[in-house]
Amino acid sequence: MTVTANIDSTRPVTTLINVFTVAPEHQQELTDLLARATEETMKHQPGFVSATFHASQDGRRVINYAQWESEEHYHAVLADPEARAHMKAASALATDIQPRLFRVTSSHRKEQPTSPGHVGA
Repeated sequence: MTVTANIDSTRPVTTLINVFTVAPEHQQELTDLLARATEETMKHQPGFVSATFHASQDGRRVINYAQWESEEHYHAVLADPEARAHMKAASALATDIQPRLFRVTSSHRKEQPTSPGHVGA
């Protein structure tokens, strides 16, 4: 299995890391809601780049790692009524929400070995 990451420190994007605290019995419901909100609304917003959701193994956290072309694009989605409805539903499931904006300062990957006989480009 090949594992890849698409985080690139050379792209000038705004990164949202949002940590949701949730009761374990609501973790799957929250991850489903966030994925649905992304498919239905967020990815159609101007400036959307990507979103990834992470569920903690103890069931108590969900992390949304999302990238936007700019901080202005991120703030614009906060004013969108459809996006706000999804955010309200997510906040009803969580006991705490900690959104923060970041910039990627570096990204590191393991080099992929070349197969025998493969000539690199």
